[in-house]
Amino acid sequence: MSWWSALWDPFRFGFFVNGLLVATFAGALCGLTGVYITLRGMSYLGHGLSHSVFGGFAAASLIGVDYYLGAGLWGVASALMINRVARSRGIGSDAAIGVVTTASFALGVALLTLFGSRGPSFDAALFGSIVGVRPVDVVIVAAVLGCTLVVVCARYRALLFTTFDPEVARASGVAVGRVDVLLMCVLSLAVLATLTVIGVTLVAAALVVPAVIARMVARTFAFLLVVAALVGAGTGFVGMNLSYHVDVPSGTTIVLVGAAVFAVVYAATTGAKRWQ
Repeated sequence: MSWWSALWDPFRFGFFVNGLLVATFAGALCGLTGVYITLRGMSYLGHGLSHSVFGGFAAASLIGVDYYLGAGLWGVASALMINRVARSRGIGSDAAIGVVTTASFALGVALLTLFGSRGPSFDAALFGSIVGVRPVDVVIVAAVLGCTLVVVCARYRALLFTTFDPEVARASGVAVGRVDVLLMCVLSLAVLATLTVIGVTLVAAALVVPAVIARMVARTFAFLLVVAALVGAGTGFVGMNLSYHVDVPSGTTIVLVGAAVFAVVYAATTGAKRWQ
């Protein structure tokens, strides 16, 4: 078999095509959402929410509810709880994230250990897998990406102001609290949509790496969003193909491809600055 035939061989399988579409859409979604998270210095939030969603995944699996519904409601509730606790009691956001999300993750592990899973496997939820990706997963991830694009476009200025200077935004009449809640909900849905392909343990990297790469090359905020989304989609596409050929979990290969792109861009931009 020639290398060209080997390259196109996985496209014969429906599960691979579904996984490839989900990985590409999920990469763009994580890249777009991750810009706001990294600029706010809240990269830990993506890591925390991914672990929190795992608790909903376990609970939904136990009672026989579709895990998108159960984990989605659980993730949004966790995000709102983190925001509430951090604001109302003067507790730092990092402390609130640590308490809520680690407790949720521990509960998920306990439930799956005691009662088992009736849905996607434990390993697939942790590290991602292309085998269990269904056509409905493609539709759901595409819908979440579309909704996120609508939110970003409709609330562009409010999100921009609250990201860089929330105090000025509040003085200008922007409802900072509502914008924060909206961003939390979008982030929760993004984490949930990427669970099947990237996995709980690696979602944070998928959120942060494309945004960091984009920050090294973009000079305007709008261009930063575009570059982050494209980098995320590209790493998802390449990582999913690589996952099939090397037989490594999809989340692992997607993150490694992103890390390799980061290393190349970092070296190129650092060399360009030294030359100048």
